[in-house]
Parts: sequence; structure tokens; C-alpha cells
Amino acid sequence: MANRLSKIYTRTGDKGTTGLGDGSRVAKDDLRVQAMGDVDELNSVIGIMLTEPISVAIHSALIRIQHDLFDLGGELCMPGYTMVKLERVTALEQTLDAWNDTLAPLKEFILPGGSRAAAYCHLARTVCRRAERTMHSLNAQSQLTEVSLQYINRLSDLLFVLCRILNQEAGVPDVLWNNQTNPS
Repeated sequence: MANRLSKIYTRTGDKGTTGLGDGSRVAKDDLRVQAMGDVDELNSVIGIMLTEPISVAIHSALIRIQHDLFDLGGELCMPGYTMVKLERVTALEQTLDAWNDTLAPLKEFILPGGSRAAAYCHLARTVCRRAERTMHSLNAQSQLTEVSLQYINRLSDLLFVLCRILNQEAGVPDVLWNNQTNPS
């Protein structure tokens, strides 16, 4: 494998722009850069989840998702380039269905919390939702692939279910929202 980064700082971003994978430069607050940052942040939060004691199956699924997110970041970095394939959306849906089938049906809203791994997963879920919002805003001005938008949407759903799975595996109940505790 060739060296991909031979120099960490280039000074080319000192004036508020950043380079995209196609060689173009955009402002650091451009929607594309924001979407790339949101996806990168999501990948980092998943990295934190991977430091927790979780099952091998969940660990493997999260590692695969990290690679998918890196590919998604590549798509965002290179306008018009496609890296995330429909098979990855299908794989998320299959995993989500399998995990959800092991859970009791929800009767209440769930608050973030429970085990530490589940709390990190809730953080990942909210960052994923932000990435999805940013990507849809970007899509309104510069078309993204339908598959990448589907992927980020399914991933947020999968992360919600995974929060419950992580609590279940830890023997910790989900934190249920209780309308009774809210002052009227």
C-alpha cells in the first residue's frame, strides 16, 4: 500500500478553505464539509462504542459500519463519486430486523441511557440523525446518491434498535419516558 499521507499539515486550509477529493476547494463551512464532518464524528462515536464490552457479533457489525461510513465520507468528499452500494443498505435492514425480532415491542418512548454502551449508542444515533439532516440539505443543492441517503437513514434506525440490544445484553433496562414525572 502506498503512503496516503506523507505530510499532515499543508497550510492550504489556513484561509478558511479545504480541498475536496476531486481537487476543488470549498469553504470550511460549506454544507459538503459539514456533512463530511458529521459522518466523521459519527464514525468516531462508533469507535468509542467499540471500546465497551460488547458481543462479537455487534463488534463485527460496528466495524463494518465504520468502513461503510468511511466510504460514505469518500462519496461526500468526491462529488459525483459512488462508493456505498445498495447491498449495504440491504445488510443494515437484515441486521436491524434480526436484532429487533429479539426485543419486546415498545410501549413507551425511550430516553437515552441505560448501560454506558447504550448511552454511547444513543449519542451515535443522534449524530447520525444530524448527518442525515445535513446530507439532505446538501442534496437540495448538489445531488447525492439515493443509496447514501437510504444508508444513513437505515443506520439511524439500526442504532436505535442497537441501543436496546446493548441494554438487553448488559441486563440493564431501557430508560423509559414517564409522562407522570413532567410537571403540568
